[in-house]
Amino acid sequence: MGWVRVTTPLLFESKLLCISLLYLLTTASLSIYISFSKRGCFFFSSPLIPHLLFSYPSSYGEHKHALPASQSTCSSPVFFSDYRVAFEEIHNIGRNRSLSSMNYSSPVLSYLQGKGETFAGNFSAQKRRSFFYHGDVQVPVPCGFLRGFFAKESDRAAMEQCGGVVVVSAIFGDHDKIRQPKGLGFRTLEAVCFFMFIDDSTLKGLNSHKILAGYDSDMIGVWRVIRLFAGGLPYDNPAMNAVIPKYLVHRLFPNAKFSIWLDAKLQLTVDPLLLLHALLISKDVDMAVSKHPFNVHTMEEAMATARWRKWWDIESLRNQMETYCENGLQPWTPSKLPYTTDVPDTAMIARRHGMASNLFSCLMFNELEAFNPRDQLAFAYVRDMMSPQIRINMFDVEVFEHVVMEYRHNLKRDGAVPAAAAATAARHIRRAEPVSIEGSKCENYLLKMWGEAIDDNEGD
Repeated sequence: MGWVRVTTPLLFESKLLCISLLYLLTTASLSIYISFSKRGCFFFSSPLIPHLLFSYPSSYGEHKHALPASQSTCSSPVFFSDYRVAFEEIHNIGRNRSLSSMNYSSPVLSYLQGKGETFAGNFSAQKRRSFFYHGDVQVPVPCGFLRGFFAKESDRAAMEQCGGVVVVSAIFGDHDKIRQPKGLGFRTLEAVCFFMFIDDSTLKGLNSHKILAGYDSDMIGVWRVIRLFAGGLPYDNPAMNAVIPKYLVHRLFPNAKFSIWLDAKLQLTVDPLLLLHALLISKDVDMAVSKHPFNVHTMEEAMATARWRKWWDIESLRNQMETYCENGLQPWTPSKLPYTTDVPDTAMIARRHGMASNLFSCLMFNELEAFNPRDQLAFAYVRDMMSPQIRINMFDVEVFEHVVMEYRHNLKRDGAVPAAAAATAARHIRRAEPVSIEGSKCENYLLKMWGEAIDDNEGD
């Protein structure tokens, strides 16, 4: 009978190699645990939806031109709850609020009705300011829809039927691509509606890729697509039309209890229920929005808007800031704590629909129509001046970068920009006349903003 010789595989003969492999496996497991635990900046719910949400044609390129995050680590983590806890709590909040509304125990805003000069009424600065103090819920507040906003009856019915959480986005001027959210929990689509508003040029771009080719087609993955045709849009400026679903979401979706606005350049990478639970419910606030990565004072943002030509009418920017200074806008100081900045990044906005957040949204929209769709400029003015006060969680930009993926706007093969951007670029820039700050309505604002530097010079 022969002997069978058993040999050790060469792979395990080296003690150093074995130790290295053991170290690699241990650290990899620990890294995965930290990345997906409650203490990380982002968290994928489990179990996830097991199937592909939508299969795009290869020509569409929905994943092209992703922008890298400026923050590779997370020093200000968001604590996510267990998915089932978040689902049940949001479901119960929505059910209880529905019962409260039926019993008429919760105050609700009354909106101005009728036909106005423009979609928001074109009120003077003083008239708009008169609605900032809302002590009587019976007094109607102007909040858009004083001119037509035409959508199909089937779309209106779908918007009214959305009674829990709604995620909203918009693409006008074929400026971006429709991307499916990632990390959705297995029951999320039972509680969350996804709506995407588009115009004619965006529809034409989708049709060129054989997407939404049929007239009756209205779904792209999780997104219910709402087509708004040129004759039914109240503004010539596509950016201003996009502000309607961004700030009047509570009017378009009257039965929704929570909402998340996403600029179309963003792709959500965290389940919206987890996001709402972490940023709104656990913080007991009305709204959550990221801080701006650079600017702290509203005037800094106004200067950047003019410098980088984010809005073509520079003179109107100056008029806007002087109007706000005259009516009480102050630069950021520690007296505004817990807010550490006056400037948000509003590419993603999470809201709990209620008196304070709805009033804030109405007041914001009125300012945007009066001046321009650059909503960072009106943010602190409305936030600081309105009553009752709104509670806002202004979270760090690194959290924002870990819960969404940002992409560049659509790039054309021939080097051209999208039609909407081209129209804006071709428009004549209206420059501001150079003036001294002395005697300006913003003189005190600017002196306070520069106060530390002035004090340092006086001490030399």
